[in-house]
Order: sequence, then C-alpha cells, then structure tokens
Amino acid sequence: MKAKHILAAAAVLIGVMVGSAAASAAELGQLHAKSAILTTADGQVLYEQNADESLPPASVTKIMTMLLAMEAVDSGAASPDDMVTASAHAAEMGGSQIYLKEGEQMTLDDMLKSIAVASANDAAVAVAEHLGGSEEAFVAQMNARAKELGCTGTTFVNPNGLDTDGEETRTTARDLALISAELLRHEDILNYTSIWMDSIRDGAFGLANTNKMLRVYKGMIGLKTGYTSTAGFCISAVAERDGMRLIAVVLGEPDKESRNTDIAAMLNYGFANYVTVPMLEDGQELEPIPVEMGEKESVRVRLADETPLLMKKAEKEQLTRNIDLEEQVQAPVKEGQKMGELVLLRGKEELARRDIVAAEASPRRGLSAIYRGLLEQLLMKKQAA
Repeated sequence: MKAKHILAAAAVLIGVMVGSAAASAAELGQLHAKSAILTTADGQVLYEQNADESLPPASVTKIMTMLLAMEAVDSGAASPDDMVTASAHAAEMGGSQIYLKEGEQMTLDDMLKSIAVASANDAAVAVAEHLGGSEEAFVAQMNARAKELGCTGTTFVNPNGLDTDGEETRTTARDLALISAELLRHEDILNYTSIWMDSIRDGAFGLANTNKMLRVYKGMIGLKTGYTSTAGFCISAVAERDGMRLIAVVLGEPDKESRNTDIAAMLNYGFANYVTVPMLEDGQELEPIPVEMGEKESVRVRLADETPLLMKKAEKEQLTRNIDLEEQVQAPVKEGQKMGELVLLRGKEELARRDIVAAEASPRRGLSAIYRGLLEQLLMKKQAA
C-alpha cells in the first residue's frame, strides 16, 4: 500500500472463542442431561457435554420440519396461505396433536403455528405430505438437508419425532444446534415460536406453547421442546439479550424441571461471561479514499464482513484495532474492491483480519471529462489572477 492510516482502539471483539469447552464445563458443573451444547447463533461453541452422542430427540425433530417449511415459503415454493389437506395417515397420529380429521383443510400458517406452539404431530405429517408429496419423500429431504448443514449423527425417520416400530430418529445435540441456527436465519419463524397462547379453527381450538420457559426466562424466544418415554425430556432453546443470540440444546433429561434448570444454567453462563461487540465502535466511520483520474473524486469504503463477533467479557478491554487503508488509488475502482484491512490484536498476537472494500464504483474518467476538468482549472486560475 502507498501509505497507511493506523488507528488503534481498545474494546474490539475477536472471531475466535476465548477459552475452551473444558473450562466452561468446570464453571458450569455437571448437567442432568445425557447430552448438551451451548452455541452462538453463528456456531461458536461455548459449552458442550457429550454433544456428539447419538440420541432420540422426540419432538425437537420438528425444527427440521419447520426449516424445510420456512425455506419453501421464503423461496416462493409455498405460501402461508396455502391450504393443507390432512390425510388419513396424518389424522391418525397420536401424542400432542390438534386432532385433524381426514380431509380437513387448514392454512400452512395455522399448521406451522400448531407445530411450533402445540408440537402437533398430526400437523407435522400433514405439512410433510403437502410439501414433499409424501411423508417418505419429505423425510428424504430432511436427511439430505441435514447432511448439507454438516450434521454427522442425524437420521430422521419421520417429521415429528414419534417412535415407530423398528425405527427411531437419532441425532446429536451438536447437530440440533446446527439445524436450529439455520432455522433462525428465517426470522419469521420467531412469529410462531414466541407465541405463548393462540388458537386455530376460528378460535375454536386453543394452543398453548409447550416451551414454558417463554414466561420464566428473560430473553427466551423459542425454539422447540420434545418428550417421549424413550427420549426423555429434550429442548432446543433460543434466547437473546443485548443483541447476542444463544442456542442451548439438551437431550435425555430425566424430567421437565431438570431440563429447564440445565437450559437456564447454560444460558446464564453464556450471557454472564460472553459479549458481542461490533467490528467498528458505535459512530465510527471509515474515511473515503481519494481516486486519481476517477469519475468520482473519492469512494466510500466499508468492512466486507460486519458481523459482530464474540469474546469473553473479562478480556474485552485487552484488544486493539488496527485499520490499514490505501491513501489514494487509481481509477477505475470496482465496488467490492479491496482497499485495506482491519486487524484485531491482543497484545502482539493477531486474532482476526477483515477486508475493507470499496462501497461504490468509480470508473476512469474519459477524455471529455479530463478536458472539462482542465478547462475548469484554467478558468479558476484566470479568475483568481
């Protein structure tokens, strides 16, 4: 680079998790769950306990069913207003249900609400058949999507998590955290998972959320509970405070109280010990860079990646930010062209590096523009004389 503007400032967030799962476990203590994990919404692991053990998830299975449904809606392949018709197979589901009757029609919106709030097994099958053409085809899509997301210990056998003769859905806490994070990319899912009470069938059938932590844990916004006698009590829970979103998953809890206690302990640990900070301090702006021979005399710049990052609160003040920018560039300049770097340091140790890029283009000036510019300069000199 021709020249460098070096700015140092404390209180910058790192992109590498400080500390380890082992250290976290020592602070949290042993949980009641057979398997557990605490992650950020972008996948950074803050705590884990047997997170790769393959276990039945019960109705937490439905986060994948909801993910495929939300992807269909957001892609335009489906609409919340679509009418879903219950088959005889969907209507025969037991456990948590909305008591669909064969041939009954309900909007996809109400079906999703029933799945997210009341954990309706019949609605999950009806949606699977509607979107996949058959339950079997939809389950194949569930397994394919799990592999795409990087899940390594997951096999779905149905869209609702119920035990079946000779078959059982198996997954891991780590895989469920991955699926939950992907589901949260579809923000409209929170319009369902955060509902406490609602109704369907024009108010004739009430729905109450199975996730009672919505009312007792500050910042809880979802996501899905589950229980069978085989799986025990399970949940993938999502909470948000001060702009930081955490995902806590437990499998194989002995009872609801233990499930809620363990989830609260993990989330409390995360919120108490970690913080998210923007890459640039509030109000800080990057200076435009002059462009020689460009149609624009300067171009605005921005960070290529502005995602807030995570670090331990206790180490927040130990970091510095170095901003290295071009002093001037030659036209043409393309939007997205690299113009510098932001380097995050703790002492002399480099922790992360982010590109600074042009926020706009500046083509090279043509001959006519150069001629006009020269004329303007000559006129200005003449007037000054």
